[in-house]
Amino acid sequence: GISLDHIFVIMEYVEHELKDLMEHSKYTFSTAEIKCLMKQLLQAIEYFQNHNVMHRDLKTSNLLYSNNGMLKVCDFGLARKFLGTKRSYTPVVVTLWYRAPEVLLGCDTYTPAIDIWSVGCIFAEIVLKEPLMRAQTEIEMIDVIFKTLGNPTSTTWPGWKELKYAKNLQPKNYTGSKLRETFVKNPSLGERCLTENGLDLLSRMLYYDPAKRITATEALKHPWFKEGPAPQDIERMPTFPARNDTSRDTRKKIH
Repeated sequence: GISLDHIFVIMEYVEHELKDLMEHSKYTFSTAEIKCLMKQLLQAIEYFQNHNVMHRDLKTSNLLYSNNGMLKVCDFGLARKFLGTKRSYTPVVVTLWYRAPEVLLGCDTYTPAIDIWSVGCIFAEIVLKEPLMRAQTEIEMIDVIFKTLGNPTSTTWPGWKELKYAKNLQPKNYTGSKLRETFVKNPSLGERCLTENGLDLLSRMLYYDPAKRITATEALKHPWFKEGPAPQDIERMPTFPARNDTSRDTRKKIH
């Protein structure tokens, strides 16, 4: 008879984790290459959004990069079907640094817009070569977001003060976004500086009001992709020596 004691899943082998590459390779992606990566990521998110799926754990360690230039999204352990804003979902999703403010503030009727927030954080991280916003706790993370983007207002995020964890929040007086000084004409970024269009796209991804946050489909049509330099062709993307001496699970424990 057939034994069903073991189930084997055979999957495609993809050489790199994007986070690993950014941390351990001296290579810096050019603007054209960043556009190629972002275009592929947004096409994946567009596919999710068209199928009403929320990944809910997008981060650079869940993006795989193959040596033929393909970017792939993995780790669907927290993914689930979006069944409308009337349904509630668990608020403890998405690694802290990539977690949308509505989730941090206890909204349990969040939407697929949470994935776009994470994409904005990933976009910023690829340009900066380090995470845009880091913190150890939810409260600290909210403070870091407010400090980076300025406090939300009744215009940029109507009703935010009604969210579960916003009621007791005593935010400091942060006004105005710091994104421009971080990404535009920043000498340390060199060629990777964001243009006005690049800054606009990032700002729309990191928009407070989830209802007004840009969708993946809108983002793919954004002028940043149309202005020069054009997104690099996938087949002309860089390749890297494989670091496959340790398994992904072991490396995750190390980091």
